[in-house]
Amino acid sequence: MENLDVVQLQEKARKVREDIIEEVYQAKSGHPGGSLSVADILTVLYFREMNIRPQDPNWEDRDRLVLSKGHCSPALYSCLANRGFFPVEDLKTFRNINSYLQGHPDKNKVPGVDMTTGSLGQGLSCANGMAIAGKMNNKDYRVYCILGDGEIEEGQVWEAAMAANQYHLDNLCVVIDNNNLQIDGTIEEVMSSYPIDEKFKSFGFEVIHIDGHDIEEIIKAFEVAKNVKNKPTCIIAKTVKGKGITFMENQAAWHGKAPNDEQYQQAIKGLRDVL
Repeated sequence: MENLDVVQLQEKARKVREDIIEEVYQAKSGHPGGSLSVADILTVLYFREMNIRPQDPNWEDRDRLVLSKGHCSPALYSCLANRGFFPVEDLKTFRNINSYLQGHPDKNKVPGVDMTTGSLGQGLSCANGMAIAGKMNNKDYRVYCILGDGEIEEGQVWEAAMAANQYHLDNLCVVIDNNNLQIDGTIEEVMSSYPIDEKFKSFGFEVIHIDGHDIEEIIKAFEVAKNVKNKPTCIIAKTVKGKGITFMENQAAWHGKAPNDEQYQQAIKGLRDVL
């Protein structure tokens, strides 16, 4: 574990956001909005919380992460690269036809990716399997699953939630990136999943509410989750889509498009001005 302090993690998260913009800009396509909203959570996981070995990506005792909202791969790739799983300079090849860094993460091609994702709603089922395997094999690793709040409109999520409770998966921690926006508008306008907390509680989860951009709150939530016994945990992280880029924040239009030259320069300057 890196075990970085709060200030160091804030700087890592800023770097992750810069990488996200760089990746999507170079590719001229991608999903910046949700990648930026989940950046702080992934930063805490990869640079403090998760027990992983970049030099041995398939270490059998490692903690696992399933980015169920796989279109937000720019944030995941940045964390993996900056953690040492592959060269940081490869991020500029994102979505290139000859690149292993596809628009959605592929566990057969990208070191450190534990599950291929992209078809929304399926990640929690995969995470359940990993958590059950850990129990059966007497392993003490933990499994983290990142879901979008629009993604949980998928019915398979709730079948998986029932299974997680049925098998008392206290080694499973679900994180909901609750930025309240999806490609067609707000969650309420498209297909409201609220109240998210009451739904997960009714499925037997321990529920924790946090500000998904407050590093200290994120750290504390993962600590609480590790001490929950006999049931899975769901952390509902209130976030801002496009967080960190003023003109992208809370704009559904930035769900899946790349900045132009002027917007790219503005975004990078804005991130570097906070130093």
